[in-house]
Amino acid sequence: MLSLFIARSGAHKGIYPGFLAQAGAITLAVVYSAAAFAADGPLTLAAAQKLAVERSLQLPAQDMAIIASREMAVAAGQLPDPTLKIGLDNLPVNGSARFSATDDFMTMRRIGVGQEWTHADKRQLRSQRYEREADKSVAEKAVVIAAIERDTALAWLDRYYAEQMAAVIAEQAAQAQLEIEAAESAYRGGRGNQADIFSARSELVEVKDRLSEIQRRARNARTMLMRWVGDAPDVPLAEVPNVESLRLNPAALDTQLAHHPQIAVLSRQVSIAESEAKLAEANKQADWSVELAFQQRGPAYSNMVSIGISLPLQWDQKNRQDRELSAKLAALEQSKAERDEMLREHVAETRIMIEEWQNDRERSARYAQELIPLVNQRVQAVVTAYRGGKASLADVLLARRSEIDIRLQALQMQADTARIWAQLNFLFPTDEEAMHSKVEMDKDRQ
Repeated sequence: MLSLFIARSGAHKGIYPGFLAQAGAITLAVVYSAAAFAADGPLTLAAAQKLAVERSLQLPAQDMAIIASREMAVAAGQLPDPTLKIGLDNLPVNGSARFSATDDFMTMRRIGVGQEWTHADKRQLRSQRYEREADKSVAEKAVVIAAIERDTALAWLDRYYAEQMAAVIAEQAAQAQLEIEAAESAYRGGRGNQADIFSARSELVEVKDRLSEIQRRARNARTMLMRWVGDAPDVPLAEVPNVESLRLNPAALDTQLAHHPQIAVLSRQVSIAESEAKLAEANKQADWSVELAFQQRGPAYSNMVSIGISLPLQWDQKNRQDRELSAKLAALEQSKAERDEMLREHVAETRIMIEEWQNDRERSARYAQELIPLVNQRVQAVVTAYRGGKASLADVLLARRSEIDIRLQALQMQADTARIWAQLNFLFPTDEEAMHSKVEMDKDRQ
């Protein structure tokens, strides 16, 4: 498929060779990045996001949309193509000179050229309209980059916490195996009974079942991360980044989110609608055409030159041009309303997410500082009592089960906090320059 694309694109000098060079650079960057990850050790969240952006196929496609609009902006600013006209006028159809192009003095062979003279302001507005389309494509590219970074972060965090949970349950499985051995030893020494052995074995089976489920989640998370960064998930993950701070300022959400990529797209749509409204206003001034023709007659007669001007008669502006202008102005107001409504929605949703993030941080801290230490102390107390003959193995297993539940809940709370943090922190692309990508154009084509 790629070779076919290259073969068909060879004639388009100035655009596609640059794109192919860019695609080659992206491929090399992905290869070198993957090698760097393998050599440097654990895969960090930032490195995963960078690789996901580098290997994305959506971004080169978006660059092509930018190029297409800017090429159309140049074309739209030109005058229409001139019209070549060839004809035979006043050819006799009866009498002695019928069908003769030279005998009758009125018969003329005509060749001429016509040109429509579009007003310069109209051509400029048409060009500006496509420039606004290019600006919109740039904003849409920022939306794509932000989505890639956000989704990559979510996949990275899902894998990280799934592996952490699997490690906790694996640790509990090892502990459950030791408790089976302890129960068997106590039974052989006459200090226990077979019921304790069966209970310990049942506990181990349950722990292994939970481990199997968590491992499945970890494999799925690894597969999803691979969707973004390729083979990089084969390397271990680095530590989770700091999720205690945000790039957003909760006190200035209205101002910050006004520059959100999705809002920026709608703002560019407003600019497009404004250009179309101005063009509709300009269309109320009719364009005129000029024609120059040379007419050749028979050898006995003189040749002639004709000049003509054509001007459309806008006799029904009230129902034509005025209606078109009203429609474009209504579309402009629609675009503004949609942009403002989306801004309100984004601000409200972001405030809710910030509240959830802050609440989850408080709960995570409570788990880490209060609940987990209390559960650990309870387990130690029950184990000590069991060794002293003051508690049963069932009490130990219940305490262990409670401990693993609390630790898993704590990890799930941390995962929820980190996911909300990722959704908030990557509302905007991390690389501000990527939001304003500049696509080189062939100067000779302008």
